[in-house]
Amino acid sequence: MPHKKLYFLISFLVVLAMVLTACAPKAAETPAPAAADPMAALVEAAKAEGSLTTIALPHDWCNYGEAIEAFKAKYGLQVNELNPDAGSADEIEAVKANKDNKGPQAPDVIDVGYGFGPQLIEEQLVQPYKVATWDSIPADSKDPNGYWYGDYYGVMAFEVNSDAVTNVPQDWADLLKPEYKGQFALSGDPRASAQAQMSVYAAALYNRGGLDDVQPGLDFFKQINDAGNFVPVIAKQSTVAKGETPIIMRWDYSALSDKDVLAGNPNIEVVYPKSGTIAGIYIQAISAYAPHPNAAKLWMEFLYSDEGQNIWLKGYCHPIRYADMQTSGALNAEFAAKLPTFDGPVAFPSIDQINAAKQVIADNWMTAVGADVK
Repeated sequence: MPHKKLYFLISFLVVLAMVLTACAPKAAETPAPAAADPMAALVEAAKAEGSLTTIALPHDWCNYGEAIEAFKAKYGLQVNELNPDAGSADEIEAVKANKDNKGPQAPDVIDVGYGFGPQLIEEQLVQPYKVATWDSIPADSKDPNGYWYGDYYGVMAFEVNSDAVTNVPQDWADLLKPEYKGQFALSGDPRASAQAQMSVYAAALYNRGGLDDVQPGLDFFKQINDAGNFVPVIAKQSTVAKGETPIIMRWDYSALSDKDVLAGNPNIEVVYPKSGTIAGIYIQAISAYAPHPNAAKLWMEFLYSDEGQNIWLKGYCHPIRYADMQTSGALNAEFAAKLPTFDGPVAFPSIDQINAAKQVIADNWMTAVGADVK
C-alpha cells in the first residue's frame, strides 16, 4: 500500500509539472542574426577608400567613358585615370614601378591583352578576386583561381577616313599600293601594345603565315614600311580625323565608336579585310599592390554586372557574359542588334599562341621592320 501511494504521488507531480509548463508563457526566441550583405560591406569599404585608379582606358574604347561616369555616379567614388593611350605592357610596367607607391600613380586595376594573363600570375602582379557573376564567365576565358578574367572581345579592322582616302582599302594587299603612301598606321607600338601586336599577327595569318608562324606578319609590315606607306606614330581618333593617319588598323569597337563620335566630320568607313582577320579577348585584373583594393573589387563587380556588360555592348564590344545574358534576357537587344557582322574568316588564337606571337613581334619588330613607333 505505501508503494502504491508513493507511485500515485510521483505520477501526480509529473502531470502537474507538465500542466504548469504548458501554461507558462514562452520565452521570447532570439532571432538569428541577419546574414551580412557582402555587396553592402564592399561598397562601404570602397567608399572609405574614396577613389579608384585606372590606366589605359580611353573613353572611346569599349564605351569606357560611360562606364567610368556610371560607376562614379552610382557609388560616389572618384576615378583617377592614368595614361589613357598606354599599351598593355605599359600597364604592367606601371604596376611594377609602383609596388611601394600608394599615391595616384599606382594603378588599382588593369585591362590588358589576353596573352598577358600567364605573366601576371608568374610575376605575382595581381591578386585573385571572383565577382558575383563568376560562374557565368566561360571557363576558357578566366583563370580558375580568379587572378584574371576575360572582359570582352573585338575583331581587327581597317578604320579609314574616306574623306581623305579616295579608294578605301578592302584587303591586306591593298595596303602596299603606292596611292597609300604615308597614310597607314597602327594604334599602338608593336613592342608594347596588344592591339598593335594583334594587327601584325592578323597580317601574318593572311600573308602566308599561320597561328604558329607570325614572321610573315613582320615581313608584310616591312614591305609596307619600305613602300613608304607606314607612318610610325601611335594613331588615334584625332590623327585619323585630321588626315595624319587616314588608314589605321584597330579593334572594330574603337573604329565603330570613332564613326559615331565623328558623325560624318570626317566620314569613317570600317572595313574587315576580305581574306580574313583576327579576334582578340582582353582581360581584367586587380593589382597585387592596389592602393584601393576594395574600390578595385567594386569596379570589377560593376563591370561584370548586367549593367556593366551592357555598357560595353553599347560600345560595340562583345561582353564576355554575352551568352549568359542572352539566355537570361538581360542583354540589351538594341545594343546587340548594332554589333557588326562580317563574312570573311576570323581566327581565335589560343593564349599560348598569342604569347608566342607577341614575343616574336616584340623582340623582332625593330630588326625586321625598322619603324620606331611613338
